[in-house]
Amino acid sequence: MNNRIVIIPTYNEIENIEAIIHKVMSLEPRFDLLIVDDGSPDGTALKVKELQVQYGERLHLQERKGKLGLGTAYIHGFKYALARGFEYIFEMDADFSHNPDDLVRLYNACAVGGADLAIGSRYIKGVNVVNWPMGRVLMSYFAGYYVRFITQMTIMDVTAGFKCYRDTVLKTIDLDKIRFVGYAFQVEMKFTTWKYGFKIEEVPIIFTDRTKGESKMSANIFKEAVFGVIQMKWLSLFKSYKR
Repeated sequence: MNNRIVIIPTYNEIENIEAIIHKVMSLEPRFDLLIVDDGSPDGTALKVKELQVQYGERLHLQERKGKLGLGTAYIHGFKYALARGFEYIFEMDADFSHNPDDLVRLYNACAVGGADLAIGSRYIKGVNVVNWPMGRVLMSYFAGYYVRFITQMTIMDVTAGFKCYRDTVLKTIDLDKIRFVGYAFQVEMKFTTWKYGFKIEEVPIIFTDRTKGESKMSANIFKEAVFGVIQMKWLSLFKSYKR
């Protein structure tokens, strides 16, 4: 068994899942891959099971009943990976908005560069986003300013979902107390990692919006991110972050 595992949450990703699995499995160094599927009615999990015949123990599948939220899917995946002794634990999307080749760069940032959390950043070198309408680019970019103002973090891409954690970070954070389930989950995990004093590095990437399948963004997700950040910051004032 190697010490690297990529976690991909899925819901109705039948159009992307086979290609993303083949691509991740082709990389060097080798990665294990965990699909956390929330009961996709389109057969996503069935396709993963078919491919497990080809890839054996390197391709993992966890099936959950119904859409339980992005954050809970990752928490489920983190616990699964930690229980099996993986040292480098990655997050990425199923839709190729994150280039799988960049997994190697994130890994090197941690394994060679000494980062505890490596973030695939859209904004560390300008704005590197492809196929997004201008309104969404501006919303995402200025949301970063808002989060940095509230939290005082210096991370440029605070909502990024393409990351590599060392296991020590996820063992230190009380995963059962992470509150958010939507995209604010990404902010909360970075904020908590930062508060504990772990070394964070942003690795520049190019983000390409999905060309197949449907986006999971919604008004409720955006509302959680906007109002939840203030509450998260307030509650952090009464918490100790010693490790």
